[in-house]
Amino acid sequence: MSDDVGARLRALRTLKGISQRELAKRCGVTHSSLSLIEQGKVSPSVSSLKKILDAIPMSVGDFFTMDLENGRRVFYSAEELADVGSGDVIYKLVGADRRDRALAFMIETYPPGADTGREMIAHQGEEAGVVLEGEIEITIGADARVLGPGEAYYFETNVPHRFRNPGREPCRLVSCATPARTF
Repeated sequence: MSDDVGARLRALRTLKGISQRELAKRCGVTHSSLSLIEQGKVSPSVSSLKKILDAIPMSVGDFFTMDLENGRRVFYSAEELADVGSGDVIYKLVGADRRDRALAFMIETYPPGADTGREMIAHQGEEAGVVLEGEIEITIGADARVLGPGEAYYFETNVPHRFRNPGREPCRLVSCATPARTF
């Protein structure tokens, strides 16, 4: 086995969101042994590596062929979400660093009186969202409605649309749109 087994194992474990202690517990290997393997100080036997990978689960073959360094982050802290909004509107985009995104998943914040502009927006795709706090007026074609916490929307984005916060408090919502737009 090559020297990169420990680094690959650490990258895989991190990608899967499993702590060292949790993985050690799952596979019956001591935490210190797993730590030494990940640091490259100890090379695991094939049977030990198989035991560890079975707890993930992943085959030994997949372990050595999986591309773990393709820049595909899985987890993002709140501070790492890119703000792709404009004006007063904040759009925190999840996965902004992923060039091959198939969707735009965002946490949107509209201060009181903020909107997406006087002009209606239209583009190909679909959009859905749920209001978390405050209220938002959504105009889709000739239809308009004010939504509050827990209320949701889903529409085809080729229909001209606009978002506006008519309330006195900021509005926060979570939305998802396809295809992913480049911001």
